[in-house]
Amino acid sequence: MTDPMIVSGNANDIDSLRLQLISGSEKAQQQIISQLADLDNEGLDVLMEFLLQRRDYPVTWVDGKAYQVLYSSDAPKAKEFMQTNFPEGIVPLKSECGINYNPLQQLLALQDFQAADRETLQKMCELAGPTAVQRKWLYFTEVENAPVVDLQTINNLWLVHSEGKFSFSVQREIWLSLGKNWDNFWSKIGWKSGNNWTRYPHEFTWNLSAPKGHLPLSNQLRGVRVMSSLLSHPAWSTNLEK
Repeated sequence: MTDPMIVSGNANDIDSLRLQLISGSEKAQQQIISQLADLDNEGLDVLMEFLLQRRDYPVTWVDGKAYQVLYSSDAPKAKEFMQTNFPEGIVPLKSECGINYNPLQQLLALQDFQAADRETLQKMCELAGPTAVQRKWLYFTEVENAPVVDLQTINNLWLVHSEGKFSFSVQREIWLSLGKNWDNFWSKIGWKSGNNWTRYPHEFTWNLSAPKGHLPLSNQLRGVRVMSSLLSHPAWSTNLEK
């Protein structure tokens, strides 16, 4: 349903859209960003102004949605703006281990969730070391020892670029809300239906129509210890830096 406060999207409504983008609810902001995306240069100008105003505040998925419109735009001024102001995206790419999270950022900005999921596993293995990279999966002890800063970076990238639907912290919230019941958790996030595990990759949903918490995947869907270690990690009891 369209927010009743949103005016029709044409060039004459730019000032109204700008005001509502700044002060509206997240639902309204989401719809306004979509409207602005259809207004060509004038809409892009408002989105660029919005992101600059938001630079000193914690990044949210609304910022992520505005960023994604500009990131995917072919307009020369949008490309120049992004390269000048956000060359590495809007989520700070912090790493305790010198890991390069820019490829993950780019995939998520493009909403290529399947490739981003593979890249996430790759980065998690890089955090654990060369043996894990070669093995291509993680022991629960390696997850337990993952740096807080890096897990928060990966988490924030997913959260900001999925309209708040996907991330480790979202999965943790769902898991806790279900009393840490794994069977209910697997079903809730769409990893299992009845007694049948969701088959990789074709039975998973690689877009925002997926259940909340559907992504990113765990590398061991049939094991609990790795996922338990991830969702119990100290990163989620520490303020999520954005």
